[in-house]
Amino acid sequence: MTFVVVENCIKCKLMDCVEVCPVDCFHEGPNMLVIDPEECIDCTLCEPECPIEAIFSEDELPKGQEKFLELNAELSQIWPVITEIGTPPADSDEWDGVEDKLKYLER
Repeated sequence: MTFVVVENCIKCKLMDCVEVCPVDCFHEGPNMLVIDPEECIDCTLCEPECPIEAIFSEDELPKGQEKFLELNAELSQIWPVITEIGTPPADSDEWDGVEDKLKYLER
C-alpha cells in the first residue's frame, strides 16, 4: 500500500510532509508534490503532517481522487526528489479547499 497526494495540494504545495518521510519518497513539481508508490513504505508519518489534508492512504482516497494514485506514480518518475521543506507559493492559503484544481496542475 502507498500514500497518495491528492488534488488539494495543487497550488498549495505545503511541504511539512517532506521532512518526516524516512525514505525520501516525495517528488516536487512546479505546483504540487507527489509520492513515489515504489518508495513509500506506508509508515503513515506524512499524512498527519499535511496541514491541508492532501495526503491519504490509497485505500482511503476520497471519492473523485482515485486518478491521483496513477498521477503520483507517473509524475514521481519525472519530478525530482525533495527532502527539505521549501517555500510554498505566496498565495497557497487562497487555494486550500478550492475544488476542481486538476486543470491547474503544471507538469
